[in-house]
Amino acid sequence: LEGGILQMLNHGVSTGALFLIVGMMYDRLHSRQIADMGGLATPAPVLATLVLITTLSSIGLPLLNNFVGEFLILLGVLQDRMAYAALAATGVVFAAAYMLWMYQRVFLGEVSARNRNFPDVGRRERAILLAAIVLMIVMGIRSPFFLRRMDASADELLDRAGLRETRVEMVTPPQDRTLNAWARQKLATVATEGR
Repeated sequence: LEGGILQMLNHGVSTGALFLIVGMMYDRLHSRQIADMGGLATPAPVLATLVLITTLSSIGLPLLNNFVGEFLILLGVLQDRMAYAALAATGVVFAAAYMLWMYQRVFLGEVSARNRNFPDVGRRERAILLAAIVLMIVMGIRSPFFLRRMDASADELLDRAGLRETRVEMVTPPQDRTLNAWARQKLATVATEGR
């Protein structure tokens, strides 16, 4: 559940940045067709770098925001429905292949004569995309910060739905010792293991 909530936040950041990039490129090319692009990394290396990082985030590269959400979702599905998890993992692979294919077609290869003077990003556009990328990295590295804030609401939702698992370990004290001595030893063991 928390993986799904985190992924909604991640998706908003990554996809928002991708839509901003599409708008920036449309303003320069007046086209959204991949066939009209190609080799744009030559005239616009900063844009190509920012798009690559955003694309890798959208794919779910470790240390970037989408990785944690996708991993938690797949792990949760795998516990209950292995076939669905395999199908979802296949979708992740196909999405990564498509995104990398898109990047290759748009930014790598020979630059066409039409795109030789393609302008790179300006200061304002660079600042906007860098802010989004910093957020992608922070959400990827510091994901426990975001997940801890979801604990209470996720637990409440699972309680209301009757789906929360409660795991209780039943331990029977040994009969040859007194209960207090056994309890003190158990607490000392737990305190030592917790360090």
